[in-house]
Amino acid sequence: MVLTALSQAIEARDPYTQGHSARVSMISEVIARRLGWRSSRLAALRLGGQLHDVGKLNLDGAVLHKPGPLDEREQIEVRRHPLAGARLIRPFAALRPALPYVLFHHERWDGEGYPSGRSREQIPPGVRVLAVADAFDAMTSKRPYRGALPLDQALAEVRACAGSQFDPVVVRAFLAAWAAGDFAQIRAA
Repeated sequence: MVLTALSQAIEARDPYTQGHSARVSMISEVIARRLGWRSSRLAALRLGGQLHDVGKLNLDGAVLHKPGPLDEREQIEVRRHPLAGARLIRPFAALRPALPYVLFHHERWDGEGYPSGRSREQIPPGVRVLAVADAFDAMTSKRPYRGALPLDQALAEVRACAGSQFDPVVVRAFLAAWAAGDFAQIRAA
């Protein structure tokens, strides 16, 4: 019940991201299965995918829907959404498995992410999977500040960011799944 309400609230708050959380969950699961994950790990990953952006509920709507580049103050506000999301779900025992996904989904393999600058194996494995799925879906979706990238450009960007933004093992699994057609059902949805 709480999960459904939060998911609906996230999507109602930002119509540009409608379906984003569900797609991120599905893409993440395909990657994780390619990596050999099973059952309970997948359940936590699905939950994390659904809730990773819950902290955006605390963002000013003008910032969330701004059609152009964000100024420095607005960027600082956006970078707070992982911490805000973690505070929001922490009281709910059933949602706690999603905490690492909510808190660390903007960390980067090279340590240049936020909110804590974690790098490499300091970032939980599931979050590394979700980061690729989140970025790919964001790149291939229309946003107020830009159009959707063509699939070939988004795939090239994911490939180019292996070892900097993304865990290279996860990128290889993502690209192998893409080449095998594992995402066809998600893209058709």
